Amino acid sequence: MIVWLAHLLRDLTDGLGFLRLADYLSFRAVLASMTAFGFSLMIGRPMILYLHRKGMRDVVEDFGVIDVATKRGTPTMGGLIIIAAFLVGYLLWCDLSNPFTYAGLFSMLGFGGIGFIDDLGKVRGGGGRFGLSQSAKLLLQILLAGALIWWVSSRNSPLPEDLRTLLFIPFKKEALLDLGWAYAPFMLFVILAVANSVNFADGMDGLATVPVAVSFMVYAVIGYVVGNEVYSNYLHFDYIRGSGEITVIGGAVLGACMGFLWYNSYPAQVFMGDTGSMALGGLLASVIILLKQEMLFVIVGGIFVAEGASVLIQQQIGFALLGRRLLLRAPIHHAFERQGIAETKIVVRFWMVALLLGFVGLLSLKIR
Repeated sequence: MIVWLAHLLRDLTDGLGFLRLADYLSFRAVLASMTAFGFSLMIGRPMILYLHRKGMRDVVEDFGVIDVATKRGTPTMGGLIIIAAFLVGYLLWCDLSNPFTYAGLFSMLGFGGIGFIDDLGKVRGGGGRFGLSQSAKLLLQILLAGALIWWVSSRNSPLPEDLRTLLFIPFKKEALLDLGWAYAPFMLFVILAVANSVNFADGMDGLATVPVAVSFMVYAVIGYVVGNEVYSNYLHFDYIRGSGEITVIGGAVLGACMGFLWYNSYPAQVFMGDTGSMALGGLLASVIILLKQEMLFVIVGGIFVAEGASVLIQQQIGFALLGRRLLLRAPIHHAFERQGIAETKIVVRFWMVALLLGFVGLLSLKIR
């Protein structure tokens, strides 16, 4: 909106040269972050009180030695704070004519909607079994992912046609291979894996928020590079016209997450719930796909990869195939808690690992 308004005013008068700042991605990214952060702080407390009055309180499963007494009754669906704050930053500072922006918006609202329905069923029914079934949730995710895949593969896609089916890996200049028709199922796997792994990581106060913010910041920097013809050529990336707008999206997510962390840090006043984790995971998945940096997520999103892998190992290999437990608990953060490590220590350690992995991801910009 600000971009459109700035261009309109500049066309009407010559005395407002400062409005050229709206053309700079870095300026809009910083302002989007500040706007989202301020808005999340402003609505955070009223939203928490509203959720509490409406009985939107978390129903925490009892893991035996894991103390859940302090968690029960905490308002959930706090992801609405993240979504609202992101939308304000997004609508004000993104170029709404850019196709990358509405692809991200579709993913966030779509996956966030699935999480909202799931959360609503849980709090109204009084337990996790009253939310969406695994099959229903997976079906809805596949439908949303399918729509995004169709658009990315269509002639309306913002991606250059010669790049759409290529697979790139970190620290290598050229594409590893052309997946051809297999790229569609690969995209489906990536979208579902990213969205659900973020959801798995949301199990402790503030745990998922910082790794999500770090991931978005890394991809925001990459978006800035590949969306700039000069920088992309210098660093040996394929130029993707318009992808720089993802930098502004990343700024809005950072502000929204940091504002939410104000209330979600230990002891949490609110949980993001599936509403927030699915929204962030869906948006992150779309950004990864649109920047052609799917394999980089293995590094940058290493925390989420570990969380998702632990669930897969425990449920599909341990319980389903071998009929026994392979890990103390899954997702893996609960395994550390089972060992007697304090929740706050686990969370901070995960944050540190996420930051280090983020720096490694940024190294892939130059070491190629």
